[in-house]
Amino acid sequence: METLLYDLHIHSCLSPCGSDDMTPANICGMAALKGLQMIALTDHNAAGNLPAMQKAAEAFGLLFIPGMEITTSEEVHLLGYFPDVPTAVAFGDFIREHLPKKKNKPSFFGNQLVLDEDDQLIREEDALLIGATDLPLERLTGLVREYGGVPVPAHINRGSNGLLVNLGFMPQGLDYTTVEVWRALPCPHTPQEGKLVLHSSDAHYLGDIAEPEMTLSLPERSVRSFLDCLRQGSQ
Repeated sequence: METLLYDLHIHSCLSPCGSDDMTPANICGMAALKGLQMIALTDHNAAGNLPAMQKAAEAFGLLFIPGMEITTSEEVHLLGYFPDVPTAVAFGDFIREHLPKKKNKPSFFGNQLVLDEDDQLIREEDALLIGATDLPLERLTGLVREYGGVPVPAHINRGSNGLLVNLGFMPQGLDYTTVEVWRALPCPHTPQEGKLVLHSSDAHYLGDIAEPEMTLSLPERSVRSFLDCLRQGSQ
């Protein structure tokens, strides 16, 4: 069993609300500097920076979890963690087709930058990533699982996009085994019973990446072991 210090909710410069300084190399460098051992990239409705992040994470000796933060049609934020980068990228391509048919306005929403492993610009994503998809929560939950991933409701007790705030309850029948809770705010105990609870930074700026405080114990240092842990639920 290996216990890893983690931050499993980080946005890069591909997310329009993320700083342009949130490049793959900068994120991984800051995570390593802070003493983290496992990180996930979870950009809004997109996976374009996952390939570069994987290479940067390997260079810094970090266990990298490919992820995404998807906005449901109800405007609930759902984290998806996937078994590998190609699968996550394929899921991102699928999600892109379910976004509003509108173009991003960088001057208003922010830049959406896709970079390579050297933090060089490949392209600017022109789809409006900050909006909601046309896929409801139940459908998105099932789709993440169909792609071999694990769905995790994001910051369930924070903001209008948190599941408990948005819906007012934990939906029955979706069988979430893991939830993310925002540590700075209270959260009813009942929605967490029998579930694994994650606390991450939701960082959009380098300084906001989590300090080495939260840990997760895995049988082995691998993405597969991480996903199995999330599927199992409460440790």
